[in-house]
Amino acid sequence: MTLSMSQPAVADLVESFSGADPDRLGEEYLRLAGLLLDGGTATELASPAVPLLVELLRTAPADRKAHPAVLLGLLAGAEDPAGDGELATAVGREVDLYLDLWIGSANGQPLSLALAYLLSHFPEHRDRILSVAGDRGLDVYDLSKLDRALARLDLEDPVIGRVFPSPAVWALMDEAERDFDNSWIKAMPTEQIILNWDKDTSTVRGNLGAAAHWAALNGAPTPVEVGTVPPRDELPPPPDGGTELFAPHAAALRCPRCASGLDLTGAEVRCAACAAVYPVANGILNLTEDAERNAGDFLYKLAEVPSMGHFYEAYARPNFLRLAGSNWGTAISPADEDAYITEHVRPVDGPVLDLACGAGRWTQTLTEAVGADRVIALDMYPPMLTATRRRLPELPAVMAGARRLPFGDATLGAVMCWNALQAFPDDAPEAIKEIGRCLRPGGTFTFLTFHSSADPVYRHLVACHYFPGHQSGMELFELDDIKAWLAAAGLTIRHEHGPGTFVLITAERPA
Repeated sequence: MTLSMSQPAVADLVESFSGADPDRLGEEYLRLAGLLLDGGTATELASPAVPLLVELLRTAPADRKAHPAVLLGLLAGAEDPAGDGELATAVGREVDLYLDLWIGSANGQPLSLALAYLLSHFPEHRDRILSVAGDRGLDVYDLSKLDRALARLDLEDPVIGRVFPSPAVWALMDEAERDFDNSWIKAMPTEQIILNWDKDTSTVRGNLGAAAHWAALNGAPTPVEVGTVPPRDELPPPPDGGTELFAPHAAALRCPRCASGLDLTGAEVRCAACAAVYPVANGILNLTEDAERNAGDFLYKLAEVPSMGHFYEAYARPNFLRLAGSNWGTAISPADEDAYITEHVRPVDGPVLDLACGAGRWTQTLTEAVGADRVIALDMYPPMLTATRRRLPELPAVMAGARRLPFGDATLGAVMCWNALQAFPDDAPEAIKEIGRCLRPGGTFTFLTFHSSADPVYRHLVACHYFPGHQSGMELFELDDIKAWLAAAGLTIRHEHGPGTFVLITAERPA
């Protein structure tokens, strides 16, 4: 495609959108977006398109205003091919129009969401924008996203990493948890603080944009189903539990250093071959390769942000499914997830592993499906294991990574990995290979993850999110890659399901 089209030619493209039949409106919108943007970079057509999009926003019928508002937001945040910032300046000249339209739009509807995303790019108008937001009673979660998107970094008191699913959620942390969370921020050099601040800003704007873009194509999102975080004084410590919890599964467990069997007959877990010692506390066995024998240090790690697991399940997870699964319309509900697990996890003899168990919500579904006496929960993050042990005190929990599972060859009856593979994308191929190694013949691997959207605008907005496993921006899997990794691990797909950008698969190690 030649990117030297005149303004009249760009006008023809805008006209094609504005005059499109309702059933072709989304197609024309995406076609126009594809001509103005290449991922996060504006094309040479973007600059002449700005006044035309502004005029379209001003004059189009109400049901066609959200689309140009989203496009203007994308252009305001895009890399300018001229490198002079003039594109963002041109979009920003019409803030008065955007505010007037926003005042007249209904909260939660496509136009309101699109204008909030567009306005999030103009921190120089922060006070005016937030004043309008306050007057119109914007949802507290969306208001906190907008407030953060328009904020300036205070190097004397930087707030980093508290933006998803919205900054308002992080206000639920108590003072001790906030102090603990701040400890890693204070250790950062200034340049790292600035970089992370910019990544947080991108995440907030990307989240506003993903909701707005989906709504422009599909209508208003359904409300997200969030849970609650129990008061801190109602969070008991995880129950005691030593080697006796793991004894029924001793035949499957292996030393992460030398892959030999483990001796669980005493108060400590020892490798029968290399004499390595692994700590057990509160029913959690540390089988990381660099596990410390110092039980006090291990207990300290288990105390990190004690309510984090509940926070994750109540707020972060349902909002992440909306983003990664394109699930703004609730194509998949928690009840659907429960039903899939119950129907498709079919273990043969041996323990059933919940890999990357999180806070235990889906571990509970797994135990109800196969029996608590068969399940081992595994995660790398101590607060998640602590939350799982609070929820399911009868279960043994293992702290370990997915690249090298601490289980013997052909020892597990089934493996589940629910909404987690995308959290360690670089390790996913090796993790699936390990699952294939550990499964017994006939054993199943059941998982939920996500693939990249075929919609390049949505794909770009997802990539604007920065999470711990996605420090270069979140990129989801390609479905063909997932299937290739399963085949390389010797696993055969038995069932596949996937509305939106969900991937729900059950694979089997053939008998």
